[in-house]
Amino acid sequence: MSVKSEFTKKGWSKFCFDKEILNWTKAVLPTCKKIEKNKKHIQDWMRCGNTWFVGVNILDNDIQGRVSDGPTLSGEVIKFIKKNILPGVNWDRGQLSIMYQGYPKITPAESVSSFRFRLKRDAAHIDGLLPVGPDRHRMLREPHAFVLGVPLNLTDQSASPMVVWEGSNVIIKEYFNNVLSKYDVNKWGQTDLTQCYQEARRICFEKCERVIVHAVPGETYLVHRLALHGVAPWTSEYSVIDEGRMICYFRPSLQDVSQWLM
Repeated sequence: MSVKSEFTKKGWSKFCFDKEILNWTKAVLPTCKKIEKNKKHIQDWMRCGNTWFVGVNILDNDIQGRVSDGPTLSGEVIKFIKKNILPGVNWDRGQLSIMYQGYPKITPAESVSSFRFRLKRDAAHIDGLLPVGPDRHRMLREPHAFVLGVPLNLTDQSASPMVVWEGSNVIIKEYFNNVLSKYDVNKWGQTDLTQCYQEARRICFEKCERVIVHAVPGETYLVHRLALHGVAPWTSEYSVIDEGRMICYFRPSLQDVSQWLM
């Protein structure tokens, strides 16, 4: 099976060790460690009882993925993205997501049901569907092209890895298409997808295999924009090194929203 076929069928693909990716990782790691220790960033981004540093769009990279005078984001996975998903990719500012031993812990800001879903269902979600208004209706406000995960340090697969429900992208596409096809594409961002989303997610839990996605520095993984994914609880008794599991995520936006269901 080709990488493209695997990606389309399963909703994710892992890319093997790539020296260009490793060089990028080594170049940005010192910056990421400074971000992790910055008291202001900790105040703004620490969640789940100090077990998750969220760090959305916190990496100050340019549209080529370059941080300061470091290398551009390049390698086989980038070639695949440009050929098969987003030819003229302009990189968004990376998310520095750091999970720590003990994740997740409940906090007063999180409801019991939300915490239970995080603990039992890995807080499974589709990126780009944001809770809008007092009733928190799910709407497509951030149509991403894909999710690219770039591990920055070495941890084992018990240290809160990403999880993906394989083939969920196919189910999600069918459910969402049934709703969004009734509306002009310009109205998609104002369309309530809550019920559709909840039903599709339930079907994914029933029919799709939950798989652990684990990689080490120099490797990457690419997740389909419609794939149901989340983060597993930390089950390891220790980390390989004395720090959290550190991954940089990129989610470039689609300029043409109509491509979101393709």
